[in-house]
Amino acid sequence: MIPLMLDLTGRRVLIFGGGDVGARKAAYFSHEAEVTVISRSFSPDLDGLAIRRQEADLSAFPDPALRALLEGAFLAVAATPDPDLNDRIGRVCAGSGVLFNNAAGEPGDVIIPSVVRGGRYLVAISTHGKSPAVSRYLRMRLQKEYADLDRMIDLQDEVRSMLRETEPVQAERSRILWSILEDDEVWEALAADYGRARALAIERHLHA
Repeated sequence: MIPLMLDLTGRRVLIFGGGDVGARKAAYFSHEAEVTVISRSFSPDLDGLAIRRQEADLSAFPDPALRALLEGAFLAVAATPDPDLNDRIGRVCAGSGVLFNNAAGEPGDVIIPSVVRGGRYLVAISTHGKSPAVSRYLRMRLQKEYADLDRMIDLQDEVRSMLRETEPVQAERSRILWSILEDDEVWEALAADYGRARALAIERHLHA
């Protein structure tokens, strides 16, 4: 598995199964992709999501009908409670060149990670399906320990711009930026006052 960040704007994503699992998968993709959920019934958790719904009894669909549903899709997620049906959807996806994630059954060629998302960063965590609890634990720890990471990214970006004007040596620019990252007092200041943290970083690391 190779981790990638993909732009799914305008891409078509199909979710097979409209239960709780399907709703979580739909929520994951709905902010970026054009999501269609195909199911006999639909969880209330789907309400309010920017998705399309298509009512269908998937267990009665032969492979050619599934293949027709997949036409134009970039990625499909099998989230029905029937692993055999999920696996069959996966085989049709493989034959159609559609990326596939399986919520229950044989692993597909896509893993949907646990995500830590800020305004300036995105971190994806996966245990390859071995321990969702560990993925969730790491996500919660990162959210707690680095609650001010967005502000640090803004500070790093601002200081980098300053250094490009004042420090010609790349190695020295990197050293200064790293020293700010390792400065606990700068982190503490960021939690309360960005301006104070900025002034502290400049005084201690740029004018040293």
